[in-house]
Amino acid sequence: MRKEGEVRFWPLSRRRSDLSKATGRRRLIAALPLAALLFTAPAGAVLGQDSGGQAILIGFLGLQEDPRTPASFLEPVATDEGLQGARLALADNNSTGMFMNQSFRLVEQLLPQDGDLAAGLKALADEGVRFVVADLPGDALIQVAERPEARSMLLFNARAPDDALRNEQCRANMLHTAASRRMLADALAQYLAWKKWTGWSLLIGRDPGDALYADAVRRAAKRFGGRIVAEKGWTFDTGNRRTDTGVTTIQSDIPLATQGPDYDVLVVADEAGNFGDYLDGRTWHPRPVAGTQGLTATAWSRVNEQWGGTQLQSRFEKLAGRWMLPRDYAAWLAVRSVGEAATRTGGAGFDDLVAYLHSPDFELAGFKGEALSFRKWDGQMRQPILIAGPRMLVSVSPQEGFLHPVTPLDTLGDDAPESKCRFNR
Repeated sequence: MRKEGEVRFWPLSRRRSDLSKATGRRRLIAALPLAALLFTAPAGAVLGQDSGGQAILIGFLGLQEDPRTPASFLEPVATDEGLQGARLALADNNSTGMFMNQSFRLVEQLLPQDGDLAAGLKALADEGVRFVVADLPGDALIQVAERPEARSMLLFNARAPDDALRNEQCRANMLHTAASRRMLADALAQYLAWKKWTGWSLLIGRDPGDALYADAVRRAAKRFGGRIVAEKGWTFDTGNRRTDTGVTTIQSDIPLATQGPDYDVLVVADEAGNFGDYLDGRTWHPRPVAGTQGLTATAWSRVNEQWGGTQLQSRFEKLAGRWMLPRDYAAWLAVRSVGEAATRTGGAGFDDLVAYLHSPDFELAGFKGEALSFRKWDGQMRQPILIAGPRMLVSVSPQEGFLHPVTPLDTLGDDAPESKCRFNR
């Protein structure tokens, strides 16, 4: 029996013909080129410059981190994730703003690993910043949101995928441009349902985030007709994977780790990338790998070339010297949201911009074929999720046939009847 508040979605044989006017308008706006795409100045030419009048200040708050060791030397070593996306969006805002007599300035607070976040937030407040892009993990983001200075700010969560931040721990002064784990898991589950790959084996890593992602996968299986036939925890050591004998060891370990009942697809929960990239081609059963590695559901991927994605990728690479990562994209969305609100309202007042961001009129072109907007019940930005392979875009969710009374985008993540958000402060 379906529990109270539980929502399930099942694929239909044909699409609804009478799509709502709102959805149709979003598709139209998403297809229209923005002034920022037509008149894009070099990033360095607009950073920190005012075009007359008072600049709209946008803060960036983050912590320096040791670079993550990539699984392959083909992957970039990024030490500035998130920040470069915010810088590119600032350039886009100012490119459009020059025609509206508006200017934007990014105030950066990138603190040391053990830096004082409270002091960083206060420094932003002292400078007059009220829009803050927070590139922080969930626990640090909650600490920042509870500071007195945050009560007069609008925080953009541009990193943390924690579903609790959109539910029990939600805040009225917080919007989420980062996709939640439930959105990612639902997007993958829809594609697997469309493929009729309904038998899943779930392999879970050791990190806390892996357990949370596994929870989202279990929930998605119930919503979209998946069946988890087996669950296992990863217990092997991959520390010697780059030694001369590492390939032989992994080739022996992975079949043992993936033994069990047959399945259609191996779903892996390994957010830190400790072992997931080594699974493809080495599993006990000759089956595809999906989840955090293999066939991945992600808010952004370098393989996206559609809907103007190549143009965004090339501009980002010119600025940052590497390709755009999901954290960069989430920060880009946050800064661009402020710019879009200023463009559409023609104003720079904080209260007016915040009201427009929360209104049903707000729409942002995000290079994914649909106009993006914020859900009123939890502040999450509704957006398509890419289903990406290592070198090619495979699909985009929501999948055709998964319908919703408002927009199919709300089949991904927490819908209004499911939300536990009460906008606590």
